Amino acid sequence: MFDLGFWEFCLIAVVALLVFGPEKLPGAARTAGLWIGRARRFIGSIKQDIDKELHLQEMQDAIKNNDETGLHQFIEETKTGLSDLNKPISLDPTKPTEDNSASSETNSSHKSETS
Repeated sequence: MFDLGFWEFCLIAVVALLVFGPEKLPGAARTAGLWIGRARRFIGSIKQDIDKELHLQEMQDAIKNNDETGLHQFIEETKTGLSDLNKPISLDPTKPTEDNSASSETNSSHKSETS
């Protein structure tokens, strides 16, 4: 975490021994360990919360993009459906419309081939 080497650690131990004395040093080390543990857990929980928020934001963006894509697809399908409704409809079954003329020619050629 702090990238301490052996000699740096020895220097800190000697200074702590001189400051606290041999009687209070174990209690001070225990207290320092507890505080360091709490700080690490606190930092870890903050990192976890940030990661959750970032992941949540990514998921919301993905959902928004999928919703927009689905909406555009629905609009295009609706437009094609409406364009089919705008085509003329022939009420006379003997008179084919423009679209039906191609299909009736195909049917008549198919009938002549089978006869």
